[in-house]
Amino acid sequence: MSLIQTQSSANATGKTAEIYGQIQQAFGRVPNALQLHSASPLHLEQAWQNISYYMEHPNLSFPLLATIRMLVSQENQCNYCVGYNAAMLIERAGYNADQVAAIKADPNNAPLDAKEKAMLLFVLKSTHAPKTVTADDIAQLRALGWSDADIFDGAAHGARNMAVDALFNTFKIENDF
Repeated sequence: MSLIQTQSSANATGKTAEIYGQIQQAFGRVPNALQLHSASPLHLEQAWQNISYYMEHPNLSFPLLATIRMLVSQENQCNYCVGYNAAMLIERAGYNADQVAAIKADPNNAPLDAKEKAMLLFVLKSTHAPKTVTADDIAQLRALGWSDADIFDGAAHGARNMAVDALFNTFKIENDF
């Protein structure tokens, strides 16, 4: 239970119930992470649109995105997101616990190709020390074949995760994975 009142799947109504139906269809349940957003149905709708966008992203892979979320959350000490994304890497991406531990210890250990690893390291730089990002950082990503839209989407994903971490930590979301 979080510190604020949210709607469960059983008591959701209106737009929240409609969005929960979509979430249920996609994930088989409505995780606490999304139930927290039901405190403000507009934010729930925006969160679900954002998640849906990245689930269908043509260039940013699931393992890359889950690794970004896990490592950004690790820095923000959001235990919910670290654990949730670690579990997703194991369950959906086929990583093992040792691989996940190695990634947490050093992002360079992520079993991603060179292109995706460069994006991962860029996003971590953009969330940890955004003022240190240079035109050369962007040029290097472009040279690997990333479009400006992909670069923006990667950085936006990391930045949004920082905001979500703050909300989860503020309202004491319970682990449900």
